[in-house]
Amino acid sequence: MELQYEKDSKERIPYEHYMELFQKADPAEISARTGIPYDKQSQTFNLHLLGVAYQVHFPDYVVTHDPESTVGYYPLEAAINARILVLRYLVEGHSAPSTGKYLTYRETPWGTVYLKQFQGRCLMSLAYGFGNKQEAFRSAMEKIGATPLEHGDIAYEFEVIDGFRVQMILWAGDDEFPPSSQILFSDNFPIAFQAEDMAVVGDISITMIKALA
Repeated sequence: MELQYEKDSKERIPYEHYMELFQKADPAEISARTGIPYDKQSQTFNLHLLGVAYQVHFPDYVVTHDPESTVGYYPLEAAINARILVLRYLVEGHSAPSTGKYLTYRETPWGTVYLKQFQGRCLMSLAYGFGNKQEAFRSAMEKIGATPLEHGDIAYEFEVIDGFRVQMILWAGDDEFPPSSQILFSDNFPIAFQAEDMAVVGDISITMIKALA
């Protein structure tokens, strides 16, 4: 599989680091810790990312999506940031139930430290990408099986990875105010993901939405 990164890129070292840890891990322990099913016979984990079912082969991390999927965009097969995110979760993450509450990025551990970067990478990208293109936003959200919410001018909730959910809320701009957005994370996110990971979740989700709109 040809991945989208250069040999001197910032993604190379973390990708290779987590690949090494993944290949040395016990798949049964990964499954027990994360709750992601593992099929010993086929040597595959079965997980979902942004509305798509994937099979992740152990230990080589070859990923294939469900052949019946019609979404048309599959970041876990080739996008390096998505692959690192899932690798980190498999190697270090823990499943945990949500209480049903949602957190702003600022409310998560270390969120205030990375808030400025998150605002630029995610909130502004979402707002200016779809604040005044809400039908395109709606179309993309429907393709990943998102649930509409009664927030803002348009809002949807969707599952990022098994058990971890995100809400995206948009307000259209007008002559006086620019478009704006908010991204909320289910309150189990900080148990399994660091603040940097959650910014990557925003990146991956927005990139997928743009690809499907």
